[in-house]
Amino acid sequence: MKTQYKLSGLTQGKYWLPAFLLLLSACAGKEKPNDLSGKAKQTDKKYDIGVITQKGLASEVRLPAELKPFEEVAIYPKVNGFVKNLYVDRGSKVKKGQLLLTLEAPEIEAQLQAAQSQYLQSMEVYRASEDKYKRLKDASKEAGAVSQLDLDNALSKMKADQATANGQRSNVNSVKTMQSYLTIRAPFDGVIVQRNVSAGALSGTSKTGQPLLLIQHLQKLRLEVQIPEAYVDKVDLKAPVSISFTAIPGLNLQKMISRSANSLGGTRTEAIEVDVQNDDLKLKPGMYGEVKIPLLSASKSLLVPNDAIVRSTERQFIIKVVQGKALLTDIKEGLAGTDSTEVFGNLKPGDQIVIHATDDIKQGTKMN
Repeated sequence: MKTQYKLSGLTQGKYWLPAFLLLLSACAGKEKPNDLSGKAKQTDKKYDIGVITQKGLASEVRLPAELKPFEEVAIYPKVNGFVKNLYVDRGSKVKKGQLLLTLEAPEIEAQLQAAQSQYLQSMEVYRASEDKYKRLKDASKEAGAVSQLDLDNALSKMKADQATANGQRSNVNSVKTMQSYLTIRAPFDGVIVQRNVSAGALSGTSKTGQPLLLIQHLQKLRLEVQIPEAYVDKVDLKAPVSISFTAIPGLNLQKMISRSANSLGGTRTEAIEVDVQNDDLKLKPGMYGEVKIPLLSASKSLLVPNDAIVRSTERQFIIKVVQGKALLTDIKEGLAGTDSTEVFGNLKPGDQIVIHATDDIKQGTKMN
């Protein structure tokens, strides 16, 4: 029995060894050899190729805007004085010419009385010299009664006294004009938005301090918009702009552009204004809004699909296809439409470009 068991074990070993070698060979056949050269075979990529088109591009730009009063005046006194009566307060609606406040200045009253006294005195002197001249002239009708020299002296004296009287009258009118400055009236229809004095306060002519009153014309407002330099020559002045206000949802206005500055400011923008009627005073100066301004390219533009532009922190470019290879071309963007963008650069209509471009495509890459 023992001999039979050993023989059967040897028999099984004969069969196990070939099977093990066969399994090892099969596993080794499924493995791929490692590429130790570092040059992996690149798979061919397919790129969407398009062309640059040329046509007119109409679009719009959304810009922030601010409401400002149509007219605004800070009221300062022309003469020094005390506030005698104040007839308005903050929020008062006033009409042009309406009395706002009165001042009192005792020194002006004294100047007026003195000027009037001097004028009356000069008039009396003038009347006396005039009467004397007339009497001498009548007497000169008799030969030898009055010398020609006395008559000429009397005439000169009358004219001098008349000039003095006219000067004193002008002085009186000047003081009266200063006296009229003590009465301050509204320069236009508007609303008092600031009141900085009370009755009895001393007011001065210096404009370094606060004004007595600040009046604004609010029945009509100016909506001021700053147009960036890139869009200045593309604003469509014949089309209305659309206006909405953050503080008043649902209010949308369609207005024409009223005026433009025709000059760029320090921020390289041009100010344009839109007049907004505000009879119910619902809109307030200082409110911010958004304006949709129609833009129209002045000439035919070079257009590329929006996703053909590659943007990075350093540059903006598109990828041209020249002789089957990628050529990275820097551009400057213009107006943006729904599916295309105006571009400027070393481009011409019909140039082939990569539509779905990315910065993974390098200079000289073969385009298939």
